Amino acid sequence: MKRLKNLTPFIVMDIVKEASKFNDTIHFEIGQPDISPSPKVIEAAQTAIKNKNFSYTQTEGLEILREKIALHYKKVYDVKINPENILITPGTSGAFLLAYSLLLDINERIGFADPGYPSYKNFAYMLGIEPVFINVDKDSNYCITKDILKKYKIDALQISNPSNPTGNIYEDNSLKDLCRYCELNGINLISDELYHGLVYDKNVQTALKYNKNAIIINGFSKYFCMPGFRIGWIIVPDNLKRKAVMLAQNIFISAPTISQYAAVEAFDYEYLKFVNETFKKRRDFLYNELKNIFTINKFPDGAFYIWADISKYSNNSFEFSKFLLEKIHVAVTPGTDFGKNETKKYIRFSYTRDLKHLEEGVKRLTSLLC
Repeated sequence: MKRLKNLTPFIVMDIVKEASKFNDTIHFEIGQPDISPSPKVIEAAQTAIKNKNFSYTQTEGLEILREKIALHYKKVYDVKINPENILITPGTSGAFLLAYSLLLDINERIGFADPGYPSYKNFAYMLGIEPVFINVDKDSNYCITKDILKKYKIDALQISNPSNPTGNIYEDNSLKDLCRYCELNGINLISDELYHGLVYDKNVQTALKYNKNAIIINGFSKYFCMPGFRIGWIIVPDNLKRKAVMLAQNIFISAPTISQYAAVEAFDYEYLKFVNETFKKRRDFLYNELKNIFTINKFPDGAFYIWADISKYSNNSFEFSKFLLEKIHVAVTPGTDFGKNETKKYIRFSYTRDLKHLEEGVKRLTSLLC
C-alpha cells in the first residue's frame, strides 16, 4: 500500500535483539522503567482478578478512573477537567490513533519536532496524513517555538513535553506562546505529556492551561511505572467527545479492564515522589559522567534520556552503537531512530536501570573511549 511505504522500523530493536545474546549487557537502550508500580496498584489488580472483573468496560473507561485523572489535573495543574472529556485508551498508542483520526483528513499535514519520537510519523503514514518535520536544536532548547512554526504550513502540531529523546521541556512562557499561536492560526494542537511527573528541577504545565481546545495524551507507562499494563488516556474538547467514543468503539472497544482497575490506585503521590527522586539521582549521576565522554548540548530537564553527541568518535550512530555493543556489551539507541536532523551524530542513553548498573556502563565506556 502506498501510504505504508514510508513506515520505518525501530532500529533500536536490532540492538535489543543483539544485546540479548550477552549475559552481561548494560542496558541504556530501552525507555522502560525498572521500578515496580505502587503496591496499591498491584493490590488493585489482584483484587480485580479475584472479583472476576473480566468484562469490557464502557468505551470511555471506568468512571472512577476518569474521575481520578480529573482530580489529578486539578491537584497538579489547577486545571478543571470534566471526566466526560477523558477517554481511557490501550496505552498512548491508542490515543495517538484517536487524536490523528479526529483532527486530520487524508493528505492533511501534521508537524513534529525532529529529532522526535519515531512512532508519531508512522501513525501519520498509517492514516494517510502527511508528516512535516520541524528541525529543532540546542538554540531553541529542542522546542518548537512560534517563530519556528511561522515557517511551516500545517493543519496540526504535536509536541512532546518532556521530550523523547532529548529530555527538554517547554517552559511556561514558551508553552503559552505556542498554544496561543496555534489557536490564533487555526492549528490543532496535540500535546504528548507522557513524561509529566518525571521533571526534576523545574515545573511543567499541561497545554490545557493555555489552550482549552488542545488534545492531551498521557498514560501510566513511565511516571506510574506500569508499561505492561498498556493503559493511557486522552483528553478531548467538548465538540470531539462523541466522535472520539465512536472511533474508540471501533478501534479497541475499551482499554484492558484489569489494568483500568489497577490504574485507579496509581495516584499514590508519596510513592510517585520516590519514583521522581530515584530517576533524578540517576539523571544527575549519568549526566555528570557522560559529559566527560561525549558532548551533551542539552541538560535533560525531564523524562529519563540523555542525548549525546558522538561526532568526535563517529559520524554514524548506528555503526557506533553496534561497535559499543560488540566491544563492551553496552547497548544504546542510535540517534537515527529519532529523525534525520543531524541524528547520525547522536545516541540516546536511557537511565532506567539502577545506579550500580549505570556505574558499570560508565566504567566500560570510559575504558574504551577515554
